[in-house]
Amino acid sequence: MARLFGTDGVRGLANSDLTVELALGLAQSAAVVLGQGRVADGRRASGRRPIAVVARDPRVSGEFISAAVSAGLASSGVDVFDAGVIPTPAAAFLVADFKADLGVMISASHNPAPDNGIKFFGQGGTKLPDEVEDRIEAALAAPSLAPTGVEVGRIRRFADAEDRYVVHLLSTLPNQLAGIHVVLDCAHGAASGVSPQVFTDAGAKVTVIGADPDGININDGVGSTHLDNLAAAVLAHGADIGIAHDGDADRCLAVDKEGNVVDGDQIMAILAVSMAERGVLHNRTLVATVMSNLGLRRAMAEHSIEMLETKVGDRYVLEALGEHGLSLGGEQSGHVIMTKFATTGDGILTGLHLVAEMARTEKTLAQLASVMTVYPQVLENVRGVDHHSLGTNTAIADAVAAVEEELGDTGRVLLRASGTEPMVRVMVEAEHHDVAQAMAERLALVVRSELGT
Repeated sequence: MARLFGTDGVRGLANSDLTVELALGLAQSAAVVLGQGRVADGRRASGRRPIAVVARDPRVSGEFISAAVSAGLASSGVDVFDAGVIPTPAAAFLVADFKADLGVMISASHNPAPDNGIKFFGQGGTKLPDEVEDRIEAALAAPSLAPTGVEVGRIRRFADAEDRYVVHLLSTLPNQLAGIHVVLDCAHGAASGVSPQVFTDAGAKVTVIGADPDGININDGVGSTHLDNLAAAVLAHGADIGIAHDGDADRCLAVDKEGNVVDGDQIMAILAVSMAERGVLHNRTLVATVMSNLGLRRAMAEHSIEMLETKVGDRYVLEALGEHGLSLGGEQSGHVIMTKFATTGDGILTGLHLVAEMARTEKTLAQLASVMTVYPQVLENVRGVDHHSLGTNTAIADAVAAVEEELGDTGRVLLRASGTEPMVRVMVEAEHHDVAQAMAERLALVVRSELGT
């Protein structure tokens, strides 16, 4: 049986894969696993009921799913504070700030509106390790808690949830954003209320697009997966920078005043160099995944900054940051984690600090981004193959070695088996796109020939 939890919670087509019954059951299971202050006979060890923060993005299915989650928690003796529509990183922050026992975010991030998802946070607003998610899944088959009378949970509106988060974001800034004109694309998502407010409060001139959520337009041609409209708006308004969020605002991508995309790797390079200069980059080390661009590695080396690599996925970046006590990490996709201020990727926080660096240095985004040369990166997905045999096939290993020898120090090769389907991802970086394309296609042919079924 396939594992219910994916790389970032439980996701699926709302009311088909992700049903009311499943949402209710997951909430009841989470109450068993994450609810604190209980003893074996059901009495409270702490003298109070466990507390949960529940939040969602604005997609329409979030309304009934959040109702089911809140019902599951309250019926299990958990007091629920409903924060309404707020970003995922806001939900994580509020769990910590409110000293709650757990948090639930209902969102499918950058996925289209018909999808939705449920992710849980533990105490302190941290994402759950695999083994805890497995315990929640296993608890679906066990009897749920069924307190009665005064022991049932209450459901209350978390009235100042957004204000607490805004105050927190503003408190992190090293300087104001005065003099910078920012275009914000909120993806018709959870950032639509918070992001324009906080950038304005921080002193920036703000123009907003993609901030009219109606429950069904989230991520629809807007946001971090559709940057053309943002680039056009920056040019049309003569702005200094464009910031794009995804549906739940845990990502940040940018465009400069000429409309050129600045991706997560470039944003990390800018922040890492700034933090190193200011003495706040712990151990002068950045955490990034194996998919990050070769240019990021070279830029960090040029600035005497170590780079620690992880598997693809922000949860692995988070694990490495925690294990080594580091302060900055992220992914090319725009998940950037600043551990002094957040327990997860925060697109609004990232955008604020990126613009703050422009204001501090009085440099354009293009000038800041020039710290890193982006190498052409070609990705070929070879589908329908025996991906489990990738690591033991000598012919493929020999082909990779040959390409690496040809590239020398001017490029990089990465072959990676998919974790969810019979597919091998072939990635090649080189100084010139046509070289990377040719070598990626060459390796893809070898993979298909050797592993094809």
